[in-house]
Amino acid sequence: MEIGKVGVLGCGLMGHGIAQICAQNGWDVVVREIDQGRLDRGMGKISKQLGRAVEKGKLEQADADAVLARITPTLDYGDLADCDLVIEAITEDLDGKLDMWREVDAIVKDDAYLATNTSSLSVADQAAVTGRPDRFIGLHFFNPAQVMPLLEVVRAEGSGDDAVQLGFDLGDALGKTTVAARDNRGFIVNRLLVPYMFDAMRALEQGVGSVQDIDTGMMAGASHPMGPLTLADFVGLDTLVAISEVMVESYGEDRFAAPDTLRSLVDAGNLGRKSGRGFYDYSGEKPVPVDPA
Repeated sequence: MEIGKVGVLGCGLMGHGIAQICAQNGWDVVVREIDQGRLDRGMGKISKQLGRAVEKGKLEQADADAVLARITPTLDYGDLADCDLVIEAITEDLDGKLDMWREVDAIVKDDAYLATNTSSLSVADQAAVTGRPDRFIGLHFFNPAQVMPLLEVVRAEGSGDDAVQLGFDLGDALGKTTVAARDNRGFIVNRLLVPYMFDAMRALEQGVGSVQDIDTGMMAGASHPMGPLTLADFVGLDTLVAISEVMVESYGEDRFAAPDTLRSLVDAGNLGRKSGRGFYDYSGEKPVPVDPA
């Protein structure tokens, strides 16, 4: 199936990036949010990122304007009716996703494909509440979606071959490196990456090293582009707690349990970069490490 129009559910941390790259690829995009404030903030981020690309000479102003013109922001599920593919990128809450899919499935055309960007929840559980599990897959983009090269294409138990192939074709069209992943909690990357970030937090709790030293050690010693605590702030500390709860329930292993420091930060409203403070303070020109007392 040839994609002409893509729907994106959510214009937040992941959704705005997915909407942007799809529009940059020449597809018409409808991006839906739950309220005008969130929609305006997401569209503002897209405009800002396109503006930076123009400033750096990576994009002509006319092309940036054309990308924005291809994106239709909306609060109405009905505007998704004629989309060929709808990609979900809302909060990592299964009940919320299931409610959303029930509404969307009843609106979009019969031959449309559906995809979830979940990082930890079951793809099959979401597909089961729709009338088209054979047209449902996981498409796990990484943050920021317009920059990170990887796309995990997740086949659920009922996913059809055509749907899975569509996922790989979409990845190729967007210039992504695609990998096939089973529908297990965390797929490939997060199953390995989340325990790594949690081990870094436990090392911090045990006084193995400071925030800065742990991050610097892994960057300089393991050639990682950013340290595990910086990465945790980037992912969102509340998101990591949600992922942890899903993975502990699924695997029953202590390595997936959220460390005390992580829960304390989230309880205090310090969620990482998006809140301005986490393992680092982002209020100044440069992030400043915040070591626990």
